[in-house]
Amino acid sequence: MTIDVPQHILDALTDVDMPKLSPEAAPSETVRLAGLDVPVYRAGCVVVGSGAAGLRAAVEMKRRRDDVVIMSQSAWGGTSACSGSDKQTLHTANTADQGDNFKAMARAIRAGGAMDEDTAYVEAVGSARMMASLQFLGLPLPQDPLGGTLRYQTDHDEVGRATSCGPRTSRLMVKVLAEEAIRLGVPFFNHTTAVKILTQGEGEHRRVVGVLVIRASDRSDTNQFGLALFACEVLVLAAGGPGELYRDSVYPNGCFGSLGLALEAGVELVNLTESQFGIGTRREGFPWNLSGTYVQAIPHIYSVDADGTEHHFLAQYYRTTQEMASNVFRKGYQWPFHSTRMLDFGSSLVDLAIFRESAAGRRVFMDFNRNPLPVPGDLPFDLNRLDDDVKRYLGNAGAEQEMPIQRLRHMNPLAIELYRRYKVDIAAEPLEFAVNNQHMNGGVMVDTWGRSSLGGCYAIGEAAGTHGVTRPGGAALNAGQVFGTRVAEHIGASGRARTAPTGDMCAIAETGAVEILAILRPDSSLTVKTIRSQVQSRMSDKAGLICNADGVGEALAEAKKLNVEIREKGIAFERAAEAGRALQWRQMALASEAVLSALDYFIRNGGGSRGARAICDPGGELLPVASSGPLEDYRFRKERDAHREEQIAVRLDSGAMAISTRPNRKFDESAKSFFERDWPAWLTGGIYQLDEG
Repeated sequence: MTIDVPQHILDALTDVDMPKLSPEAAPSETVRLAGLDVPVYRAGCVVVGSGAAGLRAAVEMKRRRDDVVIMSQSAWGGTSACSGSDKQTLHTANTADQGDNFKAMARAIRAGGAMDEDTAYVEAVGSARMMASLQFLGLPLPQDPLGGTLRYQTDHDEVGRATSCGPRTSRLMVKVLAEEAIRLGVPFFNHTTAVKILTQGEGEHRRVVGVLVIRASDRSDTNQFGLALFACEVLVLAAGGPGELYRDSVYPNGCFGSLGLALEAGVELVNLTESQFGIGTRREGFPWNLSGTYVQAIPHIYSVDADGTEHHFLAQYYRTTQEMASNVFRKGYQWPFHSTRMLDFGSSLVDLAIFRESAAGRRVFMDFNRNPLPVPGDLPFDLNRLDDDVKRYLGNAGAEQEMPIQRLRHMNPLAIELYRRYKVDIAAEPLEFAVNNQHMNGGVMVDTWGRSSLGGCYAIGEAAGTHGVTRPGGAALNAGQVFGTRVAEHIGASGRARTAPTGDMCAIAETGAVEILAILRPDSSLTVKTIRSQVQSRMSDKAGLICNADGVGEALAEAKKLNVEIREKGIAFERAAEAGRALQWRQMALASEAVLSALDYFIRNGGGSRGARAICDPGGELLPVASSGPLEDYRFRKERDAHREEQIAVRLDSGAMAISTRPNRKFDESAKSFFERDWPAWLTGGIYQLDEG
């Protein structure tokens, strides 16, 4: 059997056109701040970010008649709209087409540890509603002839709850949600970068009152930077993750997220030690995750040194051709690096091998026109000599063609088509790739309604620290939609975003504007380029998937020194248009120090290897072994069970990172709802716990 999909269908799933934005609203007034004429915009709620999570929140708020606007650094230019994989996954409730057990699904979501149990249940029980609403808006999730959603197994998913629209699932989500937001009349402010959250009050009574931004369209002779003020009662952070944090990254260029923005406002962050790393093409070309069928086609993987000599390096790690090829295949649904999968000749030994080749200055490729070369002294590659799970999958998929490119074309022609759109023909030439940073599991600490530690400030999507050490593939897309809806429900119940604020906040905004201008110093020796180089190099080299106590400690000392320098010297810029970038790199430097502070605290307190990182230690209990022998340089610590039951929180306090821990919130699986008893809390709004913040 051969899959024959017409070209126009392939085009529709790869070339996803985005809607045109409506003209922007004019400011309500102009005020004088720090010597600048600053335009003022007013809204009940400002959503920072135009990805799938932010759009969901705005759509749901508008449906509830709240006064909401969206601001975006670059509409349709973020992670949701520009990232993906062979068949980008959405993770929702499903068990063998027989219905799901939400409690069991919640256990699977939080299985990696360091995740709030109630949050996992919220994501599980909300997933069915989320998927149905996306389908209602037009998301083309595939079905069988009787209406069942087609499913498959993904990473950290032992049941098969994954589904997909193809390589552009999240972009298609952005498209249908953006179309709905525009239809509902949600105002968009594009090319608008949030640079400072404004607050009033003290302690637990401190609340959001607005946000200062940089807008190119607001630059003038009396406002060279384009500084603008958005007055609001409610702020939703939905700007994604800190994509610029690492040099080796699969994020689209220019993804800064909002962790530094939140830190500066005193918002508490959590689980910054937890990220995802995996194989993909780098953003210097076309950034894309190489999971799923890209590796399930079992291409030949090799490296090339400076002299142009090829190296069949995986043969130094696996004992047989069958073992090597089977583990290349398993990267399809065990895509993120996981420290324990380096053991027993597992699939993350592939990641380690690629990491080591890159560190040695060699370029790594996968060739879809060659089957894997044999391990020296062993039998050649043969589809009949693969591990049982691999043979079974390829047999069920009908992917028993002779060459990898034929198997890939059969299983997923879109995977080939997508690269071709970016002038890379993987059917004709090898594909260069590496191990890259891909996702931040931590973020702003929130409760089950998405509330942060700052009154009136919510966080959703990758900006929110709702994930634990690991998560099933596609769970992040689900979480963004579920919490986008819950945030809108909570804001609607509070009534705080019903109308735009009208009060005078010039004094608060003046202080914020002065602080911003103090960072922007044309004569500073610190430039965006030097800060970027420092931050990204130390994060990739000393705080990536392989790290150790000394390296992290050194990186933290360097990060602290950099932030002291920024406070003392400011950041230089060559022209006014670069001011926004300078402020973003100030925030990224803070985010880097926060991540390193949490990681250093974790390691110094006996933290072991888990999820994304192997904590290497000469006294470590666990030792990866390759066919060439023990890999002593990568001996690593074992995870401590107690650390699975807690989370590390970080906040900026008087210029220093304050670290604390808290236990995971629990969920009582034995508790039962009872209609007559629990209905009044719904009718009266008691479920929203509005008296708590």
